[in-house]
Amino acid sequence: MKIAAQLYTIRDYIQSKEDMDQSFTKIKAMGYDVVQMSGMGVVDDEKATYIKELAEKHGLEICVTHMSYDQLINDLDNVIKYHQMWNCKYVGIGSMPNELRSIEGYYTFIKEANQIGEKLASFDMKFVYHNHRFEYEKYDGKSGMEILLEGFNEHVQFLLDLYWVQAGGASPVAWINKLAGKLDIVHFKDMGVKDNENYFAEVGTGNLEWSAIIDACEKAGVKYAAVERDSGDVGAFETLALSRKYLKDQHSL
Repeated sequence: MKIAAQLYTIRDYIQSKEDMDQSFTKIKAMGYDVVQMSGMGVVDDEKATYIKELAEKHGLEICVTHMSYDQLINDLDNVIKYHQMWNCKYVGIGSMPNELRSIEGYYTFIKEANQIGEKLASFDMKFVYHNHRFEYEKYDGKSGMEILLEGFNEHVQFLLDLYWVQAGGASPVAWINKLAGKLDIVHFKDMGVKDNENYFAEVGTGNLEWSAIIDACEKAGVKYAAVERDSGDVGAFETLALSRKYLKDQHSL
């Protein structure tokens, strides 16, 4: 299992070619050899080209992305072209649109996701869906995640965000086990509690059970674990460095 840096964590520092170059230097120095491209805005030919150039310059593998729903629906040919440029086999979406977050919307999204997955499969790529908390809301006793799992075809996988699984009242370990075979990538994100409120924590400083999580990931065949933190008091680069050090020192990852 390779440890990646989820660049959404440093999204404010990758909005130009120059900023991305400097950010990649810092990421590499922390011990990351893999990144997830996310939080970079709409991708066009110019941006895709310099992402490729900078990733190669710094020796960084791009394991997965988060692309916008609009770009996946309306510009999939270019999405495929960009992922081929980056030698990236996993095309991700950060969430389904707000307007589809209903029982009817789930089935509409499943149909669209399966169509995207089928086209990507012809280019040896996988479509991956990143969860939040709302997918654990139940409809007639069945959660949105269960509906997605039952509906996605063999060309659509999950990118399981462990913080949001926990926030949804579910077990990260149980869901890693449940998704084995459809889970090549996870998000390592910790959850702490302060003043009776949950907060995004550096990996190893919150309350998720990392030994059990890592063991489950290895048994499930997870290939990449992308470290992420959405927001917090610790600086964006420092949070990635602290999480990387914990995983290396405490779990030899």
